[in-house]
Amino acid sequence: MKSYKQSCLKTAYAYNICLPAMLKIAWSPIYAHPLPEGHRFPMMKYELLPQQLLYEGTATQENFFSPEPLTEKYILRAHEATYWEKLKHQNLSAKEIRRTGFPLSEQLVEREIIIAQGTIQCALFAQQYGVSLNVAGGTHHAFTDRGEGFCLLNDIAIAAYYLLDHQLAERILVVDLDVHQGNGTAQIFRQEPRVFTFSMHGAKNYPMYKETSDLDVGLEDQTTDTTYLALLQQHLPKLIKAQKPDFIFYLSGVDILATDKLGRLAVSQRGCKERDQFVFDLCKTHQIPVAVSLGGGYSPRLYDIVEAHANTFRVAQEIFF
Repeated sequence: MKSYKQSCLKTAYAYNICLPAMLKIAWSPIYAHPLPEGHRFPMMKYELLPQQLLYEGTATQENFFSPEPLTEKYILRAHEATYWEKLKHQNLSAKEIRRTGFPLSEQLVEREIIIAQGTIQCALFAQQYGVSLNVAGGTHHAFTDRGEGFCLLNDIAIAAYYLLDHQLAERILVVDLDVHQGNGTAQIFRQEPRVFTFSMHGAKNYPMYKETSDLDVGLEDQTTDTTYLALLQQHLPKLIKAQKPDFIFYLSGVDILATDKLGRLAVSQRGCKERDQFVFDLCKTHQIPVAVSLGGGYSPRLYDIVEAHANTFRVAQEIFF
């Protein structure tokens, strides 16, 4: 059954009535978690990106909201109780901690919980306004029973189950355009027909062992704008037509950039922005609410990371509002 918000959204698209225009952005100071000096994860981007959006006028303070901690029962829809108990009580083994890539702490776990709640709230705001973005999230390497690759809890999986369980969506499409395959998301939804997982990623990049998404598109090293965008334009419209999703989660990783030290592709800033434009245009045209999680970005210059992420917000503001 369609929710009132979804019906209202369609009316707003058609007649420009019913809802005030407002880009809602999830952010909390806890997103910028302190890490040991020299750690390769660019945690500073979570401080700089909101500042940039405010400075240039893409967003005002009114656009931002601070998520509250997530209720435990929603975590357990996507993750096994045994794993969650170990994570919650700081009982992961040294090997399990190394696999996540982060030093384990109570504050780190709280950060993951708040990020996941942010994605849930973004999903709800997207049903009101068409789009909503989380300054963090995209933790697609978190499996039901473990964390990997800077991901402890899978925010998109948690939020997708929230929508399904509350009958706020019937058919969900995950559009994962991070350079690394969404292996955890694919595993979590392997037996869930209501969620279709689409991952377009570096074929020879991390993870070495890839799960099977509903649709995987592997990219060769040094893939350029032209090839990248052509493949996206080939696959995504067909998926939307075939799957008829009533909600989309979009993972907009900027580690596809040529400057990225972990990406191995050759996409420009312009190409990355055109990718976002294409995804958002499709969502707007088909009247499908979209919640965005930012995903990865590992260019040596923070400017390149922040600029590419900021483009996602700029494009969302331009297309939807």
